[in-house]
Amino acid sequence: MPVPLAAKSAAANESSSRSGLFELTRWLRRRRADLEMSVLALVGKVPNHAVRVGALRFWGANIHPDATVYHGFEVRRAQRLQIGARSSIGNGAILDARGGLTIGTDVNLSTAVHIWTAQHAWDSTDFAYTAAPVTIGDRAWISTRVTILPGCTIGEGAVVAAGAVVAGDVAAFSLVGGVPAKVLAQRPRDLSYKLPRRHAKTWWW
Repeated sequence: MPVPLAAKSAAANESSSRSGLFELTRWLRRRRADLEMSVLALVGKVPNHAVRVGALRFWGANIHPDATVYHGFEVRRAQRLQIGARSSIGNGAILDARGGLTIGTDVNLSTAVHIWTAQHAWDSTDFAYTAAPVTIGDRAWISTRVTILPGCTIGEGAVVAAGAVVAGDVAAFSLVGGVPAKVLAQRPRDLSYKLPRRHAKTWWW
């Protein structure tokens, strides 16, 4: 028995709707990273710590309630970002977590620190994309305008001097500086300080 024309039309419309929804879902998945970066860039300008941390958590970041994230940050792939208790992320930071970024407790990142976990391989014939995780140990201090490249581990209590470029691991409790960063001195190993909690800091900065 022939299928009524109305039934054919309804089936075609349903198929078209499903196809359109599928394409929309695919487009949203492809654009998720762009949308995330755009939203977080805007939220980074909001003068409120709680709002900024809340937005990062919404996109999947694991941030301790006592951590501080100052304004003007840029975060890539928030769901692979982890920040420990009382750690302080200075204003203007770039946190690239595409390859995985773990920041321990009582870590201080000064203004305009750049941490990269993904890049293009300079020696690749096809400009290949590479990624490797970065880990920063407890009570490390990363001073202003430091750049940390993919695959680095910054040891517990280590200090990276202003303007340094870190391209390899930094030993615990060492002071490094320069381009590329080299050991300059040693820090005391009996560190016991704790950075202020987020609620003890200026709420709008």
